[in-house]
Amino acid sequence: MADCMQEWSEPVVRVQALAESGLPAIPRRYVKPPCDRPVVQEQEPSDDISIPVIDLGELLADGAGLGNVTEAVAAACREWGFFQVVNHGVRPELMRAAREAWRSFFRLSVTEKQQYANSPRTYEGYGSRLGVEKGAILDWGDYYFLHLAPESAKSPAKYWPANPGNCKEVSEEYGREVVRLCELLMQVLSVSMGLDEAHFQQAFGGAECGAALRANYYPRCPQPDLTLGLSAHSDPGILTVLLADEHVRGLQVHRRGSAGEWVTVQPIRNAFIVNVGDQIQILSNSLYKSVEHRVIVNAKEERLSLALFYNPRGDIPIAPAPELLTAADRQAPYTPMTFDEYRLFVRKKGIKGKAQIEALKGHA
Repeated sequence: MADCMQEWSEPVVRVQALAESGLPAIPRRYVKPPCDRPVVQEQEPSDDISIPVIDLGELLADGAGLGNVTEAVAAACREWGFFQVVNHGVRPELMRAAREAWRSFFRLSVTEKQQYANSPRTYEGYGSRLGVEKGAILDWGDYYFLHLAPESAKSPAKYWPANPGNCKEVSEEYGREVVRLCELLMQVLSVSMGLDEAHFQQAFGGAECGAALRANYYPRCPQPDLTLGLSAHSDPGILTVLLADEHVRGLQVHRRGSAGEWVTVQPIRNAFIVNVGDQIQILSNSLYKSVEHRVIVNAKEERLSLALFYNPRGDIPIAPAPELLTAADRQAPYTPMTFDEYRLFVRKKGIKGKAQIEALKGHA
């Protein structure tokens, strides 16, 4: 990594500490420009405007129903870039245990958490900002980031919190089960594009694909109409599987084809929210596009979510599948780039909508 990635460019302030200090207004560093501020919805989301829900039960039971699932996933990816999955094979009790373990961590004192403070070199550990730009407008949230796979890239023991004592064991088991779900979804995505079911998995690195976990903590905010828990962005990897807070809504998805409409997702109990990342957009030659999403915060309640990022092996150049190129696309529409190179943009600049993938396309 470049020298600028070794340390943060300025002191890091813990958002949870700000929230618990009782301040009546948020610091200027967290105030978003008017065009980026959320419209905080107090009413329940409309039943007729929501991301699709896909049942994987039949597919997991005996392999039947692949056609129905494939069609549903393809439609969800074309129209939304997001969907929820139910009957996905991950045990509900494990989901609850993972969520409670990380909730327990964020309940610790700042002093206890601070010993795991991260740096932009790897992001592993306890963090409160993305990107090293000095003077950047910040998001209203803290997080904890860890690598779970492959074995050669797993975060060392020093990065794992000692309290709660079951955090590492529960998170690793949770990660293994969610990775299996990602591998299944990769097969479905490949088949949905008329490719061999193993095509996507092999193109992204096979068994060496990576998995990272980010526990997101969004404290209560005295002025939720002025800031965001996480700014609008698309995810840089392959797939993101989110275990959302079932009691406090926060995730908003930019509805494709709408004039700036943000739809607040209502999580289903024991479901996962899945979205395709930038690498799917590249490999699919934009048949499936990654979609901007963001997180709003709440004046009355804190919110916690767990995001598992399924990523390509870091050193493989990713480009559109030749089978999906049209005659007009023979000059490949995306410049091939490894994921290690791709994510360096986020680590330097923070999250900037779809700036990275648009720049990659613009230079093809």
